[in-house]
Amino acid sequence: MKTPYDVIISPVITEQSMYAAADKKYTFKVAKNATKTEIKAAVEEAFDVTVIRVNVMNYRGKKKRMGLHSGLTPSYKKAVVTLSDSSKNIEFFEGL
Repeated sequence: MKTPYDVIISPVITEQSMYAAADKKYTFKVAKNATKTEIKAAVEEAFDVTVIRVNVMNYRGKKKRMGLHSGLTPSYKKAVVTLSDSSKNIEFFEGL
């Protein structure tokens, strides 16, 4: 059994995600093997809110070079969670 904190890795704090938070859309970096239903259950349990929709995006690592050496930045999965209108806001995003 996964805990919500195994699924949700960190919030994504960008200008675009802060504008979306006004519409009750919150962005999180999640585990690569997490499904939409696991993400929904984790957010509902961790923040005590009602989730309507979960949109998921997979990001591949970008190629980077330092001199002769080349490598990749880490790949990750990002989820945009939409809350219901009757649901309360997530307090973490309010003070930013």
